[in-house]
Amino acid sequence: MARVFIPPALRAIAGGQDQVEVSAGTVREIVEQLEVRYPGFRSGVCQGERLRPGLAVTLNGTIATQGLRQAVGPESEIHFLPALGGG
Repeated sequence: MARVFIPPALRAIAGGQDQVEVSAGTVREIVEQLEVRYPGFRSGVCQGERLRPGLAVTLNGTIATQGLRQAVGPESEIHFLPALGGG
């Protein structure tokens, strides 16, 4: 199962857990499953049908370029991270 790291701002919703395991084929399926387990998770990472502005998803340490459509493997590690900017 894929390992999903829960963002610090959403850990209270997830009962304090910092990571969970989910069986899913895409990031969207992960978000849907976590919403069932932890109501309110989806609104924490999505705005409408997209990831929230300023939020990035990494898959095995690489930024997921396909957002919610990004494919996820059974051994994947997924992080929801605030996008960093700077100059």
